Amino acid sequence: MSVSRRTLLTTAAGAAVAASTSTPAFAATPEVSDQATVTRTLRQAADYAVAKLRAVAPGVTAFPVGTKFEKWTYSQNGDWVGGFWPGQLWLAWLHSGEEQFKTLALASAEKLAPRQNDTGTHDLGFLFYPSWVTAWRLTGEEKWRAGAIQAASSLIKRYNPAGRFIRAWGALTDPNNAGRVIMDTMMNLDLLAFASAQTGDPKYLDIAVAHAKTAQRNFPRPDGSTPHVFDFDPVTGAPIGPNTVQGYSPTSCWSRGQAWGVYGFTTIHRRTGDPEFLATARRLADYALSRLTADHVPVWDYLAPQAPDDVKDASAGVIMACGLLDLAELTHRPQYRESALRILTAVSRTCMTTKSARAEASVARCTRNRPAEDGVEVSLPYADYYLLEGILRVLDRRGVDRAIDLSSV
Repeated sequence: MSVSRRTLLTTAAGAAVAASTSTPAFAATPEVSDQATVTRTLRQAADYAVAKLRAVAPGVTAFPVGTKFEKWTYSQNGDWVGGFWPGQLWLAWLHSGEEQFKTLALASAEKLAPRQNDTGTHDLGFLFYPSWVTAWRLTGEEKWRAGAIQAASSLIKRYNPAGRFIRAWGALTDPNNAGRVIMDTMMNLDLLAFASAQTGDPKYLDIAVAHAKTAQRNFPRPDGSTPHVFDFDPVTGAPIGPNTVQGYSPTSCWSRGQAWGVYGFTTIHRRTGDPEFLATARRLADYALSRLTADHVPVWDYLAPQAPDDVKDASAGVIMACGLLDLAELTHRPQYRESALRILTAVSRTCMTTKSARAEASVARCTRNRPAEDGVEVSLPYADYYLLEGILRVLDRRGVDRAIDLSSV
């Protein structure tokens, strides 16, 4: 994600309440065994999220990036999160059938058009997959497909062939951060898979696979935990070592980065069939699940000194839940689905904004950048997006597949 949004975002403090007793990764719970209760809870959460969008979205003219005192703050160009707002609106349209959401999604996605030529960020997948790829899949209109492919062409300009990685941050001419790789980029690779599938040109997917293999070699530790950042010499491509920006330390495990890894490695496996990517996703998932507390909402960093009694990041939970649902299908291990349902149910019950008449978002208890004291226990647009995606994967998998392509090779 971008490191250039400090001026837009203001910290909102909140008190964290976390259970301190670790629970086994796949412990059975009465909530998950009662499928009717789970379905009802998830449907209520989705209905609430859609109702919130129905009330708030008509007045939104830019891109929400996070909340300050429960109200959205905005970026005009989308920062790194711009795709999640039209993405939410598409999911709301699928869930409700209300045409206003489709109209608003198209208008919001259109505002991202200048970014398809942006070579200064790795986040073009976040920007264009839930917005433009989804727009093309749901409308068939060619401009959305063409724009997404152009965004993929911009993204591959950030590829470093010496190190076989996609650079995370900084302009291509800026020597700072030139060898910096972050776990988040795993989630931007599916835009490249899309471009290869649509054009027949393997170069996009080849770069995605090369990056994923580099991340696979360097990020996971023996126990399955990961750092947020890994640095390389940008000239020779030689690995330098782990680091962090949003985690507690280079040796800790930032929970949202771990979630990006679970989802991202599972997705690149779906696009390639490479069993090593699936094995890596499982290692990361098993570690994260072993660190969840009894409330099933991730702490912001699994290895921070105050963990597990520290502030939460519900966004890490809902992102991981989406990846776990894929893992369950691909590995034929129902315990991953059960874990996903526990997380989605827990967030739906304990992290929603239902008790606030003021809140403009759906999901609370998210943490953006704890070390920078930037957005601690706030709402974030990707939490709202992935909560809806996760719930609809359970309630309406066919609809979600229409939007984002859940198929495997």
